Amino acid sequence: MKEILNQLIEYKSLDKQTAKEILINLAQGKYNQSQVAAFLTVYLMRSITVEELEGFRDAMLDLCVPVEIPEYDAIDLCGTGGDGKNTFNISTLSSFIVAGAGQNVAKHGNNGVSSVSGSSNLMAHFGYEFTNDIGKLRKSLDECGLCFLHAPLFHPAMKNVAPIRRDLGVKTFFNMLGPMVNPSFPKKQLVGVFSLELARLYGYLYQKTDKHFVILHALDGYDEISLTGAFKKITNKKEEIVNPEEMGLETIQAQAIFGGDTVEASAKIFEAILKGEGTKAQNEVVLANAAMAIQCGKGVSTEDALGMARESLESGKALQTFKRILEL
Repeated sequence: MKEILNQLIEYKSLDKQTAKEILINLAQGKYNQSQVAAFLTVYLMRSITVEELEGFRDAMLDLCVPVEIPEYDAIDLCGTGGDGKNTFNISTLSSFIVAGAGQNVAKHGNNGVSSVSGSSNLMAHFGYEFTNDIGKLRKSLDECGLCFLHAPLFHPAMKNVAPIRRDLGVKTFFNMLGPMVNPSFPKKQLVGVFSLELARLYGYLYQKTDKHFVILHALDGYDEISLTGAFKKITNKKEEIVNPEEMGLETIQAQAIFGGDTVEASAKIFEAILKGEGTKAQNEVVLANAAMAIQCGKGVSTEDALGMARESLESGKALQTFKRILEL
């Protein structure tokens, strides 16, 4: 590891195979905590390359507990996190709206590292019990159109890294990897990323797969559509900059989507929106993200996708999906 750290500190990069081997060794506890912490923080100070990201991703997928659910044709809605914006749980809320609109969802989630409330923190707050039991996950998809995949249960090899990530408390390349390593290997995916550079890396890597994808990055730094300004959208077919007005939505202020300083505060907003008690800005930011996932999953126009998302939220279908998954 000492040689690798020296190599990285000198701004040299790793090839795909070396990156993969290092992550496997790291997962198997072959390096001490100080070495792992140093390795993780190197990538805060210099950009990750496509080959490194690809190698890390392949290692994670090789080591994961796979979830065999291809017949459900589920989509994942997952952000990298790490944007430091402390919004409420937009992608988690969007997942319930998308499921309510008839598109199956396999939501990959985790506890927040650089934010107060990750999707797993939120689900645990509501009493949801995480599982990697394939029978229970299939039942959840059958009855709710959604299953929740709590990352640590499917990436047990990462248990050596989790405490170090927690202690560091800053985003690392694992944030970049999160959406890429969904153990159900979804063929459809909506990904939010925290930087334009990472959006390009994701675009390049996803073009090499058979995924149908949408990659989102708000130009003012959010890892999702924030409606606080224009956002970058990368799909299998094209790249474009989209303004909220082009979706028929209004530009909003950042404060309107702040999630609070605690899991409880974020959960309160989450519940209010599902019950139809959210503000216009809160509702529309969730609908915008849900619409992009519906468009990716069902191949409909943005206008139709927004209509489907709105119907799912306003009719209570999204709320029913949420209630049902807690009952299960």
